[in-house]
Amino acid sequence: MRFAGLAVVIAVSEKLVADTLPDELPNIVMIFSDDQGMHDLSCYGGEFETPNLDQLASEGIRLTQFYAASSICTPSRYGLLTGRYAHRSTDQLTGALMFLAEEDAERGLRKTEITYAERLKKFGYSTSLVGKWHLGHGDKVFWPTRHGFDSFFGHTGGCVDFHTLRYGNLPDWYRDEVLETPSGYATDVITNEAIKELQRLNQLDQPFYLHLSYNAPHFGKAWDASTGQPVNVMQPKVEDLARVSRAMSPLRRAFAAKVIGLDEGVGRILSALRELGLADNTMVIFMTDHGGDPVYGGSNLPYRGGKATLYEGGIRVPCMIRWPHHIQAGRESNQVACAVDWFATFMDLCGEKPASHLDGQSLLPLLTASASESIEASRTLVWKTGAHKELSRKSWTAVRRGDWKWIQPPNQDSQLYNVKDDPYETRDLARKFPELLSELQEIGR
Repeated sequence: MRFAGLAVVIAVSEKLVADTLPDELPNIVMIFSDDQGMHDLSCYGGEFETPNLDQLASEGIRLTQFYAASSICTPSRYGLLTGRYAHRSTDQLTGALMFLAEEDAERGLRKTEITYAERLKKFGYSTSLVGKWHLGHGDKVFWPTRHGFDSFFGHTGGCVDFHTLRYGNLPDWYRDEVLETPSGYATDVITNEAIKELQRLNQLDQPFYLHLSYNAPHFGKAWDASTGQPVNVMQPKVEDLARVSRAMSPLRRAFAAKVIGLDEGVGRILSALRELGLADNTMVIFMTDHGGDPVYGGSNLPYRGGKATLYEGGIRVPCMIRWPHHIQAGRESNQVACAVDWFATFMDLCGEKPASHLDGQSLLPLLTASASESIEASRTLVWKTGAHKELSRKSWTAVRRGDWKWIQPPNQDSQLYNVKDDPYETRDLARKFPELLSELQEIGR
């Protein structure tokens, strides 16, 4: 499939981008981890080793100001796949959909909300999802098979027991739309299926998009027989736990073990791409859905806050992209980017001008520029998280424009930070710049 042209949405030479792109559309593998913060990879300064993820970074570009679409699972996934902020969604998917909540069985991704998987199919892509969905678990109208994915193997809810592959004691593992009962440890089951899927896709005469959505290192959803209730518990694989230093707290050590298992899975995926001869024409993206949750062992240090907050620790996340011959290896970029940008990026890659309704912009100029190129773009990004009674969460709003960030935490005064000078959000400048504060508040309304 040839390119029809390129639509570059930020200031950069069109020739620079065009000269670095191939004649044939590349395969795309999106590796999406769950509840993993900036301090949870060694290539971002983390305290335990992630050699395979580090290799991915060294062979491509590592982004240091990359933002998730939300600090909560469901809206983060909505923003990634639709290229739009979750507060624009029909069902107001600004909080986590709960598997056992009766009202949440009637909410999810609607037919009118288009994913980039659907658009990629129009350009000849075969599309697959392996792992976590979390954009609707009740009516099958919400499921990935109804939103652009040719195949689905995984769970519809937010988490599973890593050993039984159930939500507490309830089944929630499907192949397409049919229940399955696979056995094994969840991270390994997902990796094994992804490798099988790569082998199958390699036989097709078309490009492919593989969405590899790990539930690790999120906590597991086990079942407490004594209370008859599901329970959140860290469930590291015994072999992986033995590889982690005992110097850490038990909780952090369990979390580290799950990250080590995830890293090993990523290594197996990268090896499979090489063995199948796919590595050179495959764009591999790794990112996390939002910051880690310190309550369950995650760490976002040195950034403030974590999961479900809109401080940097909740939304600034690791992101690396490898694409041989097109992305210069070993690059690092401090330019602002966001998960909502991938829809526009993939459309740009296919030669289609990104639709005006998208909240993101194409990252192709950033990714394909040489290290010496500087592409300045003053971004405005908006985040809104919803209140959630069951999880004892309240609404947050934040806006970043250029270097400035306004945050409205629940039951507190508005806060204003210059995240270029103060990335750890230690100096509130709201009183010093009231007019700027008002401007950003207005954007966030």
